[in-house]
Amino acid sequence: MNFSLFKTLARRTFTICLHTKNSTAASVTSKTKSFHTTAERKDLMEFFDIKKNWNETNIKVGRAWRLDELRIKSNTDLHKLWYILLKERNMLYTMEHECNENVRLFPNPERIDKVQESMNNIETVVRERNIAYYKLETGETGERPTDDVVNAFGLREKYQQKEYYLPKFMNTRWVRPYLEHGYINSVAVKKFLRLYNEKKYNEERKARNRNYNHVQQLLKRFPNMDMDVLKAEYPGVDIEKAKRTRKARGHYFPKY
Repeated sequence: MNFSLFKTLARRTFTICLHTKNSTAASVTSKTKSFHTTAERKDLMEFFDIKKNWNETNIKVGRAWRLDELRIKSNTDLHKLWYILLKERNMLYTMEHECNENVRLFPNPERIDKVQESMNNIETVVRERNIAYYKLETGETGERPTDDVVNAFGLREKYQQKEYYLPKFMNTRWVRPYLEHGYINSVAVKKFLRLYNEKKYNEERKARNRNYNHVQQLLKRFPNMDMDVLKAEYPGVDIEKAKRTRKARGHYFPKY
C-alpha cells in the first residue's frame, strides 16, 4: 500500500472515531475503540543532543544495562529498549562528529561504550532465549554450525557454515587461485607464518620474564609471604628457583 494512501486512511479513521465519541452515548462509546497515534516527528534535531548539553563539558550519565537486569524483561521491552539505544548511539555518533568538525572536546565519550555494551547484552539475552527455545522444540541450538578452517593467511579461525549454490570442489574459480596462491603452495604465506610464530614466541617469552622478575621482587620485599598464594597467582613461574636467585634476597639475607 502506498504510504500517502495509508496516512489518508488513518487520518479519516481518526476523524470518524472523534466524531463518534462526541455524538453518541456512553454505551456506544464503550463499544468503539479509540484510534491512538504517536506524534509524527521528522526533525533532524533528533540526531543531536538536547540544547542545554551542547556547551557542557561533563554530562552525568548512568551505567550500562546488565545481563541480570535484561533477563527479567519481556521480548517486547527488549525490542523497545534496543531501538532506544539505537537512537541514542546515532545521536552520540552525530555529536562526536560535530565536535570533531568544530575542534571541540566531546563530553563523556564513554557514553558510546556504555550504549554499545547495553546493546551487546541485549543480543546476548536474545541469543540465550533463542537457544533455549530451539533446544526445547527441536533438541538443537538453532544456530549456524561452525568449523575450524585455515584462512588465506594460514591461520585457523572459526567459520560459520552457509549454503552455496555451487559445491566447493566444483568451484574452479575459487579452487585454482587457492591452490596457486593459498596456504598450500604460497611462499609468502609460509614466510608470514614463520614471522608470526616468532613474534608470538617473543611475546610469550617476554611475559614469562616479566612474571619471573616480578616474583623475585615480591620475594625480596615480602620474604614471609604465603607461597601457595604466590604459586596460584603465577603458575608459570618456578618459585623455588626464584627464591635462590640473588634478586630475591634482601639486605637481611646472608650472602653466600
